[in-house]
Amino acid sequence: MLPVVSLSVGIILFEGGLSLSIRDLREVGGVVRNLVTVGVLVTWVLTAAAVHWIVGFEWVLAILFGAILVVTGPTVIIPLLRHVRPSGQVRTIVKWEGILNDPIGALLAVLVYEAILAGGFTGQGQAGEAASLFFSSVLIGCVVGVVFAGLMLLLLKFYLLPDFLQNAFSLTMVVSAFTVSNELRTESGLLATTVMGIALANQRISAVKHIVEFKENLRVLIISSLFIILAAKLDLEDLLDLSVPGFFFLLVLIFVIRPAAVWVSCLGSNVKRPERIFLAWMRLEASSRRRFRRFSPRALWTLVTKMRASSSHWHSSSSSAQSPCTVSVPLPLLSA
Repeated sequence: MLPVVSLSVGIILFEGGLSLSIRDLREVGGVVRNLVTVGVLVTWVLTAAAVHWIVGFEWVLAILFGAILVVTGPTVIIPLLRHVRPSGQVRTIVKWEGILNDPIGALLAVLVYEAILAGGFTGQGQAGEAASLFFSSVLIGCVVGVVFAGLMLLLLKFYLLPDFLQNAFSLTMVVSAFTVSNELRTESGLLATTVMGIALANQRISAVKHIVEFKENLRVLIISSLFIILAAKLDLEDLLDLSVPGFFFLLVLIFVIRPAAVWVSCLGSNVKRPERIFLAWMRLEASSRRRFRRFSPRALWTLVTKMRASSSHWHSSSSSAQSPCTVSVPLPLLSA
């Protein structure tokens, strides 16, 4: 089930990439860059610190938890933009951040998870290796996305595909780009499909309007199916077991951490105060749950079990025993 969910998100990101115009970055490019770099770092650090001091998670698990929650995802943001219809600048910022932040956050979370399993962050060498893996994953995702976009344009330019096969073939190319990139580096497939969509949307070689229309219809079907699937996997106990510290942490995440990340990212920009407030509230949604399903609670608690067995610093209090899923599941309800 998890590979299907991941692939579905990749297709959604491809469709989102088709809606992005590089020309829109002339005015807000700096803010978007800060949100997917500095903003991600601020969210990661503050979330890890908050879940450690408030909920009582061990530092290693708190770092992983913070890396997972930097991802907000486009599955709700893109449909909301069609109904809320904010001003041009805010709409561009939210759309670019929502689409770019998902693959970048996924790579970060996976690399943190693998680094912890390999022994944690015990030296500069391991930190440097993790950074190298992250940037190489970004490079692989970008290259694969551009290559598959180029192949698609080559076939379209020389009319090597009949019209009735173009939509189906484009979907096949997206799935292939996702699979190839993931084989080369774990979780880089999301970035590959995103870059592929952006490349196709900003080229002048061949018209892709009919592909865009097909993917928009497909996106509606995929998003609807995803929420049904993920809701079916939701455990009622995850909601009922939320402790007072866990609830307080969620409030800090919504009312303090996200606004802080937006404020830092918008320093020196022409984004006005009402627009910053809108950015702070628009971006918190349900993908925290989806990210934990991608890692699987069983995998997370395998890691917790190893830390309990190997570390004398793991506290046995009830607050530290709070399940990561118990803390993350109510977030979509509180931020809705």
